[in-house]
Amino acid sequence: MIEAIRTHELGKRFVIRSKPARTLGEATIARMRFALGGRRLRRREFWALRDVSIDVSPGEVVGIVGRNGAGKSTLLRMLAGITDPTEGYAEVRGRVGALLEVGTGFHPELSGRDNVYLNGAILGMRRSEIARRFDEIVAFAEIEEFLETPVKRYSSGMYVRLAFAVAAHLDPEILLVDEVLSVGDQAFQEKSLGRIHEVTQSGRTVLFVSHNLASVLRLCERGILLDGGQVAFEGPMTETVERYLSTRPQLHDTGDLSDVHREGRGGLRFRTLEVLGPEGGANVYAGGPVEFRATFAADRPVSGRQLKLTIGINSQLGDRLATLVTSWDPASTVRAGEVVDGTTVRCSVPELPLRPGKYLLSLAAERAGELLDEVDGQIEFELSPSDFFGAGELPSESQGAVLVRQRWELEESARPVSVPRAHDLRGT
Repeated sequence: MIEAIRTHELGKRFVIRSKPARTLGEATIARMRFALGGRRLRRREFWALRDVSIDVSPGEVVGIVGRNGAGKSTLLRMLAGITDPTEGYAEVRGRVGALLEVGTGFHPELSGRDNVYLNGAILGMRRSEIARRFDEIVAFAEIEEFLETPVKRYSSGMYVRLAFAVAAHLDPEILLVDEVLSVGDQAFQEKSLGRIHEVTQSGRTVLFVSHNLASVLRLCERGILLDGGQVAFEGPMTETVERYLSTRPQLHDTGDLSDVHREGRGGLRFRTLEVLGPEGGANVYAGGPVEFRATFAADRPVSGRQLKLTIGINSQLGDRLATLVTSWDPASTVRAGEVVDGTTVRCSVPELPLRPGKYLLSLAAERAGELLDEVDGQIEFELSPSDFFGAGELPSESQGAVLVRQRWELEESARPVSVPRAHDLRGT
């Protein structure tokens, strides 16, 4: 069988300089210093990917997992033809639709309408084909009123909605999807996963990169685990996820967040996070009250009116179980103030109805739709057992993650009416 994707000893090397010149002036000064006897900037080589050989058959749905820096995005960029390999080769047979990062292939000065046609042309579609799917793409992206606006004015959420809609609706034979779906809101993520499921059912080839292991398990048949730029395991998706979880590095505890991996433009970031139970203690109980207390580092004050803070509570597989957002609290005092360096923001939940166990937290700070800081699923906290129902038992893991207060009552029906027997009737 001719494979849809084949790589042979694929590798990508980057050269990293200790202090890269950011401007022409800095580069000129560095060369002058070296000419006058100074030291040349130190360089080191970094292999993002090395000796990667994989085969993907037509119609296969393959999930690629691994921690940050494992080489997942580099692999997809080479398969999409965006990055050239340093060694080895990759063969891709079929028209490729790639959603690798927000706005890849978009021209910022062009409108949303023009970029739909531009992306379609890049994918090799005829204008008539794009026009046939145009209304469906715009409806999916939910950007009708901004269709004629240059995309440079789009928020990150609008960007990713349009980019995904184009990539997923123009009938590519091979679809490459990176972690970008995490940029959209929860409703759009669910809709996008549903669309990817439709694509997988249509017999097209899909490579799906995500840290949301529940989504990967739901969509993918086979998995590839990358570690340190090399294939560490390849097999059924369930076994791949189990292997990944067994080798996953230590998750970050609550407290100081200065050394966690983060995304966003910066200017404001989460400095610390505490999860507190009753009376401010460190023990947090299933179904009990909890307070999330975050302090911030800020380069300059940020108006609370423009600020949107989000805390996501996820399962160990990355499935979102609950979301807490400042804009969902009508009485929030955050909107009336401003966040400066050292500011503390508290989010109180009277009752967190989740069963005992370990959970992962995701944090995000946005200003007017722009992502300033994001820490995604790296912080772990634990809910201790409690007598939530007052009945001495809690549901097992197979009975669900959510604790629901309930009341069962027996309603007595009316007493049955006595009906005479047939022979009694005949004797009257």
